[in-house]
Parts: sequence; structure tokens; C-alpha cells
Amino acid sequence: MQYDYVVVGAGSAGCVLANRLSADPSVRVALLEAGGADRKFEIRVPAAFSKLFKTPYDWDFSTAEQKEMSGRRLYWPRGKTLGGSSSINAQMWVRGHRADYDGWGLPGWSYDEVLPYFRRSERRVGSNRGDVYGTEGPIYISELRAPNVTTRAFLRACEQMGLTRLEELNGASNEGFSPTPVTQDRGRRWSAADAYLRPAMGRPNLTVLTAAQVDRVVLDDEGRATGVEYGGRRVTAAKEVILSAGTIGSPHLLMLSGIGDPGELRANGVAPRHELPGVGRNLMDHLASAIMLECTEPVTLAGAESAGNLLRYLFRRDGLLTSNVGEAVAFIRTSPEEPAPDIELLFAPAPFTDHGLTPPAGHGITIGVILLQPESRGQITLDGRDVVIDPRYLTAEADVRRLVAGLRKAREAFATPALKPYAGAPMKPYEGAETGEELARYVHERSETLYHPVGTCRMGTEDDAVVDPSLRVIGVPGLRVVDASVMPTLNRGHTHAPTIMIAEKAADLILGG
Repeated sequence: MQYDYVVVGAGSAGCVLANRLSADPSVRVALLEAGGADRKFEIRVPAAFSKLFKTPYDWDFSTAEQKEMSGRRLYWPRGKTLGGSSSINAQMWVRGHRADYDGWGLPGWSYDEVLPYFRRSERRVGSNRGDVYGTEGPIYISELRAPNVTTRAFLRACEQMGLTRLEELNGASNEGFSPTPVTQDRGRRWSAADAYLRPAMGRPNLTVLTAAQVDRVVLDDEGRATGVEYGGRRVTAAKEVILSAGTIGSPHLLMLSGIGDPGELRANGVAPRHELPGVGRNLMDHLASAIMLECTEPVTLAGAESAGNLLRYLFRRDGLLTSNVGEAVAFIRTSPEEPAPDIELLFAPAPFTDHGLTPPAGHGITIGVILLQPESRGQITLDGRDVVIDPRYLTAEADVRRLVAGLRKAREAFATPALKPYAGAPMKPYEGAETGEELARYVHERSETLYHPVGTCRMGTEDDAVVDPSLRVIGVPGLRVVDASVMPTLNRGHTHAPTIMIAEKAADLILGG
């Protein structure tokens, strides 16, 4: 099977590339996805995303034991279906802050240079105050149809704390508070597969292969990428192979193909083909801790799965099941010395614990505290042919300090006149930690991922970079990486929107030669 472009991974980036590259009818494109079709009902229902965890739609990864987190192995869900993680996420469209992209310091990737690619992807449904969003893109972005009464109380609490109300969250600065913009269409999840892939699947020059887990990139005698192998089959690429397998999958495939640190490759039985020691390094993730309290009123999402709510969703696309769970956010600086927000407060009108896998014990409310710019760095490595995920959480002491400061701000929010009427007793696993020492222990023992790993195929110009500013794998002609793994640092937001942006820009880079 021969094509012009072979794209590996039908997640957020892969769906964009499949659409944009195949828009030229003379170009033949193959998109390979390890998972299956995205037909499951729960994919469509916003509040049901945790029902997809630990199912065939999830890679169901776990980290290595984390020394600074009580030796725990943390669960990392990642989407394994058309749309990838955009089919199992909480639908939050949060670009980040101007400083994120300007801070990359790379030609072509400043905030002003990437903003048109955000806007190209976006179609803001409803108000578009300040002309912040694009209006004709394929990604539908809207406000929640039925925000919870406690969510409105959280927004009032932010105002009472002296934070800035943002008319739109996705401007150049996101410092302040806002309802969460979500990727939904009239109460239904709108994934990258909905936005980009489905409109393109009827094109005769686009081939989409599911249940096609790629084993390696094929390199010719000169070291050029010429295709991929999966399940004993070979798919060849006349122009380029593009890895969009994500922050875990893309470096894993590079290493299995002999691209990486030669010593590490040999130690795991892989013959080195190209020395690139940065592969798998620079792993970052948004770590989250949370304050959970009982809710004094039975108004939360704890009753979302009732028959009445299901019927309301099926017939009106309204009600509790349209919630994305993380209904409102505030981006704050924990000290004046921070150049931009370093903590996100994420409000959920539910006791979101154990990744939503355990049914709530009762009505509760949560303020998640997310570390936006971690100083800790981890890596992706091999154990034979298997992948090892070691984020090395909290190995930088500053990460603990910032999370503790964020937890104090969450406690402050619960004590405001707006939220206090709903704030009851502590709810497990939070047991009322108050002092700095207690909160630090809680951070180590109970923090979890917010599902935003990046950085393992870092874009740059230094010796440890993996791809150049055009996303070409350094020293390997015919091979690019296009996904969140190329981000040099984490954004002060969420990673779905920048991944879409990266792929939109990559399509121009690829088609422009």
C-alpha cells in the first residue's frame, strides 16, 4: 500500500492532518489508528467521559512508581479510538497564555504567529465578545447548556476574592475566572473526529485504517523514513511519515525504530539507526490536587445518571448529562513574582475522585488545584519493547510549594459568602488538611494527573531537541512529529487546543514543503 503521506494516530492532531492534507485530491493520505471506531454512546455524552476509562477506548497506561508521591503508580488514561483523547476528555478548550508561546522562543511559534491557527480551527457558538475566537472553523466551542447552581456560586466566589472576571477565557491573557468553554455542539461532545475526520472520510484519496497499531517506522539504507509496519503489513510513504501518536506513543515509536539514545536502545535490544538522545526526555504533565467537600444541598451531578436525566438528554440535549464536570476555572498567580498564572482552580459540581471511576458517595463539590508550569521533568523509556512512563512528579520542590499555595486559595474560595452555604464537611480523600505541612503531605499522597503530558519530542534548535521548528525529526528525512509531544514547555491552559493549533500549522508547513 503506497501513499504520499502516512499519518500514525487518529487523535486530535492526526484528525486535523488527515483532513487538511487530503483536501488536495491529488494527494494520497493514509491514517492509521491503533484503536477502533468511535461509535460508543458514552463518547457523545459530555458527562460520561469517565465511563470510557479502562475500556477498549483507553490505552490504560500507568506510570512507574513515583518516589515523591508515596511510591504510587498513577493511572494515565489516553484515548484509543478515532479522535484519540478528544473522544474521552472533559471537552475544555483552553488555549493558555500569551507567555506560553512567546516563551518557546522559536521562529514561527510566538503567540501572534500561532493565533491565526487557533482561530482557523474554531467556530464559537453564541457570543463572540471581543472577537476572540474564529467563527468558521470545524471545532464547535460553546458555553455549557445547563451550568450547575454551585458553579455559579464558584464564579461569584472568585469575584469576592478579588479576581478578574473574563468576558472570554481565551484571550491573550487568561488571568482571571470564567465559565469553561467546551467543545460541544448543542449538548453533544464535538471531538476532533467529529470536526475534522468525519467530513473527510468520504474522500477517495483518504484511507483510514483502524485496529492498525504501528510497530515501527521503516528507514531505508540512507536513513530516510519510507513508511511504517503494522501487524506484518507495510504502508509506504512517497513524501512523509508523520507521527501523531501522542506524548507517549510518538517517542515510543521513534525508539522502537532505532531513533534515540544509542546506549538505551541497545540495552533494550533495539539496533540504533539514528542518534537522537532527546527522544523521550523533557516529559511534563499538569499535576492536580483537590479540595473536596460535602455539598449541603442535593444539587450536584451525583444524581446525573437517573432515568429522568437520561431522557432529558436524549430528547432535549439538556440537563446534568451535558456537563463536562469541570464547569468553571480561575487562573491565578500565587505570588506577585510569578510572570503569569502558575495555578488553575478548576471547579466541579461533583466529588471528582479516583478519576470518576468510583461512584460518588453523595453530593459534593470539588475545587481542583492544577500546577500549570511544573519544574519537574520526567521521561519515556523502554523496557524491552514496552514503554515506561516516569514523570518524576514533585522532584522539584517549587512544585510542592505552588500546589500548597493553590490549595490554600481553594480553601479561601470555599469560605467566601458565595460558596460557604454549599460547603459542608471534608469529603474523602480530603480530610481537612490545613497547615502547610499537612497540605504538602496531601499533595504527595493524593495528587493525580490532569491528563496533559507533553514534551517528549521537544521542538527546538538545541542539541537535545527532537524536532526542528518545522516539526521535522532532526537528521531523519521524510519524518515529522505532530502532536503535544513537540511542545517545549506546558501551556498555562489545557492541551487539546494547542494540539489542534500545532496540527493546523503543521499542515501548512508540510504542504508548503
